Amino acid sequence: MNRYLIPLLSLFFLSSGLRAEELVWKELFNGKDLSNWVDVNTSPETWWFEDGLLKCKGFPIGVMRSEKQYENFILEIEWRHMEDGGNSGVFIWSEGTPAPGKELPKGMEVQMLELSYSKMHDRHPGYVSGELFGANGLTVVPDNPRGPRSMSVEYRCKPKGEWNKYVVVAVDGVVKLSINGKFVNGIQQASVKKGYLCLESEGAEIHFRNMRIMELPAGVTAPEQIAPLAP
Repeated sequence: MNRYLIPLLSLFFLSSGLRAEELVWKELFNGKDLSNWVDVNTSPETWWFEDGLLKCKGFPIGVMRSEKQYENFILEIEWRHMEDGGNSGVFIWSEGTPAPGKELPKGMEVQMLELSYSKMHDRHPGYVSGELFGANGLTVVPDNPRGPRSMSVEYRCKPKGEWNKYVVVAVDGVVKLSINGKFVNGIQQASVKKGYLCLESEGAEIHFRNMRIMELPAGVTAPEQIAPLAP
């Protein structure tokens, strides 16, 4: 996987003309409130801050989104489930409204599942450790196919109550995912390459911390590859 990732990042860092001080991390939450985020279809009681952690109770099912759209970036996020079989995820390059007839938007989902989910729901084990897939109409080419989805080549997620760290490198329709210190999954040729970040509420309590982003230079992105602006 590194044979794709290293040239991808080198292309940006060497040819963009950016100085080191221009590549900066920006915190996505201030630890106090939901400034710069928009509740799409959950509720004011779904998300709250406590002891510096962003907590989500999981109901109603839906998302909140970033105020702005992102194209090329590196995203870091830590998360832990608090219940057996918990379900959640972060969407990138997402639309800012639910897909027609759905509770979740069109977007590229980075799955966050508690390890016992596969047994509780009779799912393939690859489903629970950082699976990547296009949701609700977004298409991708998986690096490690499980049908249209890409499953990790090594299962590295930890069970409920333990923190997991994702590093998501998203550049020009390519996504590489590191789970707890190792790159183990990826997709290519995403049909949408710019859109909102969305955090998912899907039926179980989950906590987030240390969520930050480093924006990278823009690419050549056609209008049809950009998510529509949300109201």
